[in-house]
Amino acid sequence: MPQFYDFDLISLGSGPAGQRAAIQAAKLGKQAAIVERRQTVGGVCVATGTIPSKTFREAVLSFMTQGSLLDGNLDHQFKGRPTAEQLLRRVNSVIQREAQVVQDQLWRNDVQLLRGEASFIDPHTLIVASPEGSRRVTADKIVIAVGTQPAVPPGINVDGELILTSAQILHIKHLPRKMAVVGAGVIGIEYASMFAALELDVTVIDKRAHPLEFVDEEIVEELMHQMRNHGVTFRLGEAVESVEVAEGSRPQVIIHLESGKLIVSDLVLFSAGRTGATAQLNLEAAGLTVNPRGLLTVDPQLHTQVPHIFAAGDVIGYPSLAATSAEQGRLAACSAFGVESKPMGTHFPVGIYSIPEISTVGDREHELTAKTIPYETGIARYREIARGQILGDNSGLVKLLFHRDDHRLLGVHAIGTSATELIHIGQAVLALNGGLDYFLNTVFNYPTFAECYKVAALNASNKMTRVTG
Repeated sequence: MPQFYDFDLISLGSGPAGQRAAIQAAKLGKQAAIVERRQTVGGVCVATGTIPSKTFREAVLSFMTQGSLLDGNLDHQFKGRPTAEQLLRRVNSVIQREAQVVQDQLWRNDVQLLRGEASFIDPHTLIVASPEGSRRVTADKIVIAVGTQPAVPPGINVDGELILTSAQILHIKHLPRKMAVVGAGVIGIEYASMFAALELDVTVIDKRAHPLEFVDEEIVEELMHQMRNHGVTFRLGEAVESVEVAEGSRPQVIIHLESGKLIVSDLVLFSAGRTGATAQLNLEAAGLTVNPRGLLTVDPQLHTQVPHIFAAGDVIGYPSLAATSAEQGRLAACSAFGVESKPMGTHFPVGIYSIPEISTVGDREHELTAKTIPYETGIARYREIARGQILGDNSGLVKLLFHRDDHRLLGVHAIGTSATELIHIGQAVLALNGGLDYFLNTVFNYPTFAECYKVAALNASNKMTRVTG
């Protein structure tokens, strides 16, 4: 006798992975639902992560560029530092708009939205608890896409005012004078660079010797150089021993480092990693376990150890990008219902929205060296490109890596204005197995940053000619 369920598929979480899984299931003619515990849909991506942080960044950039582009030739220039209220004014409106876009997509695809906190009763049954009461629902397939939450080191009292996580930083009422960022990963570096651009005194602390270890070293060096020019102090190879609040007319935070150093700050942002938001799911009842970081393990088809339960997005770890999470959600739904689909491509771009921004796709130099793959570099600097002069960005660069023997493109690494947009040209060429000849023979719009590809290709070609000619 066949088993009947309330839904063919339920996604736990309405972020990019949960959205795509439920919508893909609906497009396959299945009854789909999403469980979301927040008042707004969109998950961390819309509520506290990607959308608000990038909106804040654009606000910072707008204040930075007012009156600066024409070097004093404007009749009126912006003077002074903006207030937190001015910078954050647009964030809430963008969050609301993006959440509405997600909700409209769910409605158009007949995906039912169940509001509340989900937990397993058994592998096919969930209890969804909300202030209005609890509801028991069943599903043939379940996709866990609950995302992650900021990890807080033991013994640190995150009060949301002086000591904050990335989920709280955009609720500040006033800009501090001094700020410390603990953690030199993507989120920490992004916020450190944003606040430094506002002329705050920013200190970045990390026990690792190098920030952003997965990014090309030359690009990271250029980013750190530009951040130092904005007054950022890096305390790398340093670990936090303890944190205390010094009360007074203007309370401050004193950070004790294991080396004995003291750092005094008006505000501390802890950005020391993230953990899976799985604690409330009662995964044991479904026969699931997580690793010490609260993350689930999946196979290439995104199955967990329970065949009908899938997981996608940040809750399965690397690469933890909104774009890859959305694709994982779609692939999980296809896998759930036996729809053949190509796996996600290996050449996905990574964007870091620091000031300046960074983007990368493909191999890095040290990886090619370790694999003994012969390669040559081609570099184009924004100061050589007319678009860089027009926009006043003289410090950006694009680096291309080509195989020395067959001239295939192996990697693209960029820093500067529009780097996260520019990277997609290189991504397409990588996916199509193209290389040096494409860039040498292609005409790019003028004046654009896309010209960097031609200039970098010519630079690499000249180096190869000198060696082989």
